[in-house]
Amino acid sequence: MTINILIADDHEVVRKGLIFFFQTQKDIHVAAEAGDGKQVLEILEDTGHQVDVVLLDIQMPELDGIETAKQIKLQFPAIKVIMLTSFSDYDTVIPAVQSGAAGYQLKDIAPDQLADVIRRVNNGETMIDSKAATQLMTHVTGASQKDEAKRLDELTKREKDVLKVVMEGLSNKEIAKRLFITEKTVKTHLSNIFSKLEVHDRTQAALFGVKYLKE
Repeated sequence: MTINILIADDHEVVRKGLIFFFQTQKDIHVAAEAGDGKQVLEILEDTGHQVDVVLLDIQMPELDGIETAKQIKLQFPAIKVIMLTSFSDYDTVIPAVQSGAAGYQLKDIAPDQLADVIRRVNNGETMIDSKAATQLMTHVTGASQKDEAKRLDELTKREKDVLKVVMEGLSNKEIAKRLFITEKTVKTHLSNIFSKLEVHDRTQAALFGVKYLKE
């Protein structure tokens, strides 16, 4: 299956470099490119059904990446958004994640790794660069890493099983099927997980798991 992507960056040399690389990937096709957020939305209005993933730079004229991501999720909820930026600071990461982005990667990422991120995000996973994830979790919880990690001890074995599947980006229905439980039970487990880990949504829970569950 071919993944159709849209690349948005106000630096043409960056766009052209990415396009050149993706031409070497048989399963990734650059369907369009844009220099700012306004152009992104205009393109999607015409070809939205042909785009699976949008790569967004955060700092762009007309409409920045964060506002563009919000509009994409409102108007085209099926399209996945990956932020591709040079910034991993708290003031950039938090708004980006809150905007609905399923991926947050730094521009120093290796091209092959970026291609893999696109594939995994397209399959429903949440892919956050480790530096950005550290910023996010440290500031969202406002606690030390040691105290954060202890929260996992509060989860039951079943809740940890659910968290592991959440980290794969599966829906409630898919989690229920994987673990042979009802969707209602999944929702109960998720509610308990959010409460015990002191997070607000699936993305934050997944980030918490990535940071601590595998260690």
